[in-house]
Amino acid sequence: MTTLEKKRPPQKVTLKTIADHLGLTPGTVSAALNNSAAARSIPEHTKQRILEAARELSYRPNFFARTLRLKRTFTIGVIASQIGDDYGSQVINGIELYLQPRNFFFLTVVHRHDPKLMASYSQLLLSRGVEGLITVDTSVTETPTVPTVAVAGHQLVPGVTNIILDHKRAVRLALEHLKNLGHQEIAFLKGQPFSSDSASRWSAICEVTQELGIRIRPELTVQIEGTNSTPALGYPVGKELLARRKPFTALFAYNDISAIGAIWAFREAGLRVPEEVSVVGFDDIPAAAFSSPALSTVRQPLIRMGEIAAQTLVDRIEGHGEYQPEIAVEAEFVARASSGPAPLGRMTPEPMESRVAL
Repeated sequence: MTTLEKKRPPQKVTLKTIADHLGLTPGTVSAALNNSAAARSIPEHTKQRILEAARELSYRPNFFARTLRLKRTFTIGVIASQIGDDYGSQVINGIELYLQPRNFFFLTVVHRHDPKLMASYSQLLLSRGVEGLITVDTSVTETPTVPTVAVAGHQLVPGVTNIILDHKRAVRLALEHLKNLGHQEIAFLKGQPFSSDSASRWSAICEVTQELGIRIRPELTVQIEGTNSTPALGYPVGKELLARRKPFTALFAYNDISAIGAIWAFREAGLRVPEEVSVVGFDDIPAAAFSSPALSTVRQPLIRMGEIAAQTLVDRIEGHGEYQPEIAVEAEFVARASSGPAPLGRMTPEPMESRVAL
């Protein structure tokens, strides 16, 4: 090979390159690779030859040419409250798992519950040519102009498909677990008001506790504040709960991150988990199994929820599926080391400093 040949850039592989290689027309190759309506008349063995040749020749379609030819962008927009937290990252991971093999691209924006950003981001994505939207932990309030799927959206809006969890069943799994262990005095950490699951989950807790004969005591109910996506979210509310000096033997937290933070506060005060106080979380994020102790929790199929959202959206964009207002997914309970039998005798987990003072 000459020096000039070495410096010459590799020839770009086009539809015509593949067509000449196989002795077919560029139109036939294009129809097969784009799986267009015309591809139905192409024999299956010919389609496979085309796909194999495209792989062997490292064919990469020209995005802009494809967009102009098909009048499509094969792009969707994802609007999330944040992506640094385990909840959002797991859902978006599921979205990516479904879209990547299907040659769809997605643009993600993060609003961190800023009302101005939430109002403008959908228009921003639409101006970039997205064919549909997926929202994550973001309430949709207006009928969208493109197909839209909301993960944990909760509001019934025409044209929006909500991927929802059966919160009542999920809450029942956790509270029946604690009740079967002998716990009656249960503390609760309520989700932040801006989190789209908060109202639905608290409503479910109110219903299930009444059905199970468990009291919700205002002095044992603490509101989580802030947007921290680390266990530091639950640490101060855990301390606040202890500072109230009211009897409880178990804690049911809004999510795993706040549960892990509350455990930090309990252990810092000298309390043993679960011997003196049991803790149950919600979500089953990856860190839950590796916390100390490993966290008992309600498992949401977060990755699967992302996959379902992406599949539902692509089906609607391509006209393969009918519109569904809601798609429900089921939770399951994962019992680990952070929950155990209610302690006998004293019902108050007494902080270490109080014990020393006595």
